[in-house]
Amino acid sequence: MTTARTATPSTARAINDRLALNLLLEQGPLTATELRDLTGLSRPTVADLLERLQRTGLVAVVGERGEQRRGPNARLYALVASRAHLAAFDVRSGGVSLVVADLAGRSLAVAEVPVEGDGGPDTAGAIVATLLEAARGAGVERLHTVAVGAPGLVDPATGRLQSTGKLPGWHAELLAALRQLPGTEVILENEVNLAGRAEYRVGAARDRDTFVLLWLGHSVGAAVILDGRLRRGFSGGTGEICFLPVPGTVGLPSADSCEGGFHGLVGSAAICALARVHGLPADPAGHAAAAEAAVRAA
Repeated sequence: MTTARTATPSTARAINDRLALNLLLEQGPLTATELRDLTGLSRPTVADLLERLQRTGLVAVVGERGEQRRGPNARLYALVASRAHLAAFDVRSGGVSLVVADLAGRSLAVAEVPVEGDGGPDTAGAIVATLLEAARGAGVERLHTVAVGAPGLVDPATGRLQSTGKLPGWHAELLAALRQLPGTEVILENEVNLAGRAEYRVGAARDRDTFVLLWLGHSVGAAVILDGRLRRGFSGGTGEICFLPVPGTVGLPSADSCEGGFHGLVGSAAICALARVHGLPADPAGHAAAAEAAVRAA
């Protein structure tokens, strides 16, 4: 027999605060009455959370609702988007794209940093310097959080990026350099998992609690969302369908290489090779863009 656990007061407050902040982010300024209607919380609970969020600087009064309804119930509360700033990295083998944003998700600065080959000893430092320069240009002196989306497996236990044999060394050096930024939290996630979360939050899957996002690029991957939660698996490999062993490939995939798995049939190099067999132009290097062009030509 199991006993249901009751949330502690601090946990309940954190849940209520997050609920209110999400509503203010998604729907814009709201009155306390509107927050009560949308959340189902009691009047004292909403008053308490608004006071608490104002003390932290996350919420502020920005006006009133309706000319005939003066008073506390007409006050409009809004998220203070400038309370903290974030950065996001899209890390590829050939470089990175980065964006600096506020809490409302508004882009304040963007930058591209190409990296040739395996890069050099100063590659990671140059990328971080570009990030800080972009942030300062947008008037941002400190980044609260940096989120990094990268190809490869992210170990749920250690948070480390595990190479699949294709990642250049500067990827790990960049993560180490970012983690040296004072007062900044660094979040690392597989890029397909991040795409799945984005579709769930603000994209095509907003009305779906359970779905799978398929990612077609250099290889094939997937993000698995079940009951509203991203599922990574014990080793972070959930969704890595390119590692599945299938007939028609040479050998078997290993822990650090998917060459013998599903990837060998549907990866960009395999698509380009198949295209050339049928007389279609395709880059021998098998880049994703070349594979896409070959499929469209076919």
